[in-house]
Amino acid sequence: MLHVSQGDLSARQNEHRRKLGAVYMTLNNPFYEVVDEEIRTVVENHGDVLISRDPALSVDRQREEIRELIAEGVEIIFINPVDWKRIEPALEDAYAANVPVIAIDTSVQDEKYVACTVMSDNYVAGVQCAQHLLAVSQGGQIGLLKHSQAHSSVDRIQGFKDTLAGHPEFQIVDEEECLGQLELAMPAMGRILERHPDVSIVMALNDPAAMGALAALQSAGRLDTVMVYGVDGVPETKEMIRQGHMTATVGQSPRQIGRRAAEQAYRLLAGEETERVIQLTTQLLTRDRLLTEDKEGWN
Repeated sequence: MLHVSQGDLSARQNEHRRKLGAVYMTLNNPFYEVVDEEIRTVVENHGDVLISRDPALSVDRQREEIRELIAEGVEIIFINPVDWKRIEPALEDAYAANVPVIAIDTSVQDEKYVACTVMSDNYVAGVQCAQHLLAVSQGGQIGLLKHSQAHSSVDRIQGFKDTLAGHPEFQIVDEEECLGQLELAMPAMGRILERHPDVSIVMALNDPAAMGALAALQSAGRLDTVMVYGVDGVPETKEMIRQGHMTATVGQSPRQIGRRAAEQAYRLLAGEETERVIQLTTQLLTRDRLLTEDKEGWN
């Protein structure tokens, strides 16, 4: 009888564990893996459960996964949208079901459907790349690697372009979409080089795209003759900067983003006020900085 009683107690305890959901644009990116790890740590420390989903860059699949999480009874959904505009029908469903949504790493088109957005200052990240370029280069032809469905990418590229406005010695001669994925950025960079062999600068929306650009440049024998910028602060990218193969990246902190998002979730669950937008600072990481400061791993 004692064994049965303990089993019943355990069942009752499990019933009181809250369920939270998370749907990222992809988990084929170490940045989102770290964000998920940090959220999961906070959730499990509260004795609750995090259900994570990976739509693999399909907005249709992501919308369906959000609806599935609502049906499963999650009380909060963390969302990193595949497409900041086309995700809205699923956000409307969550809103109608009174399931608060916390946007991670990027904003959505209509912010009334999210309780809180936790992200880096993406526009400033692009500005920081361009400011460094202006400080170290006399000019050149620029290729852009973009992901226009992600508002964070749009902001980074816009910050970069705005900062270079009024500097005709720098010309943006080509741009390609790559979804922020290494395996798509590599052929995209190859196409840019075919059309514009004199490209001497690459601005990539994130570090996986920058790594794809570096692979293409290496194949073309141009690895150390083209300046490459990225955003994230991926450990592998930092090593490429230390070796002198990549110019700089703007480091952001997936650990802070994950922790702050999880903290806001528990404020919502407690019925407390939350900040509508939390923007975290970014830092430019150059070779000199990485060689003189302890910047191992993620920030």
